[in-house]
Amino acid sequence: MSAQTSDKLQLFAEHSLFRHLSRDEMTKLLIHARVERHPADRRIFEKGSPGQSMMAVVSGHVKVCALSDEGKEIVFNIINPGQVFGEIALLDGRERTADAVAMTDCELLVVDRRHFLPFLRENPDIATRLLGVLCERLRRTTEQVEDVLFLDLPARLAKTLLQLAESHGRPTSGGRRIDLKLSQRELGTLIGISRESINKQLRDWEKLGYLQVRRGTIVLADESALNKVSLRE
Repeated sequence: MSAQTSDKLQLFAEHSLFRHLSRDEMTKLLIHARVERHPADRRIFEKGSPGQSMMAVVSGHVKVCALSDEGKEIVFNIINPGQVFGEIALLDGRERTADAVAMTDCELLVVDRRHFLPFLRENPDIATRLLGVLCERLRRTTEQVEDVLFLDLPARLAKTLLQLAESHGRPTSGGRRIDLKLSQRELGTLIGISRESINKQLRDWEKLGYLQVRRGTIVLADESALNKVSLRE
């Protein structure tokens, strides 16, 4: 086994979607897989482009987003290590439904549709896991729509910060730090709030001791207070 093949096998073994496969099954799949590395801010694919592959994030973070006709960006989702993206176009063979942009330096496992679909037929467990991914994305989209309709600005922002701390939080002496390169503008596009409103609300909460903004990162100092805010409608 070559060093490159061994490296790809290790990446598959560490990924949540593939780690339950046998070594033989992984070997069969990795014959057709490739590793891609993208620097921060690189566009991985564009909305409307042919969707012929699925990506699994090994390291780094990717945002799935779109631009309006006026150039306004909307962030639909942030993809973390252990998660996949591009699965919709891979399954239906149609064009990409959104852009994908590297938020940080990223390492991806890429499998093309022509190789992955036959593999799915032979491994229904993977198909079931992909259905779970799609269902989770649909639930998340429904929840986002409900939040926009029923929660006020502070509640939406507090809820999003707590969710980001859960998935990207690192303990510090001052509270959990959201360890993710995310500008206030991008944070606003996640929840449908302007950057100016985000900035004002963060400053208000900083005065109350709920959080601290340090060098572009946010540290949640009082998660209990933020949780109470998130439950207000």
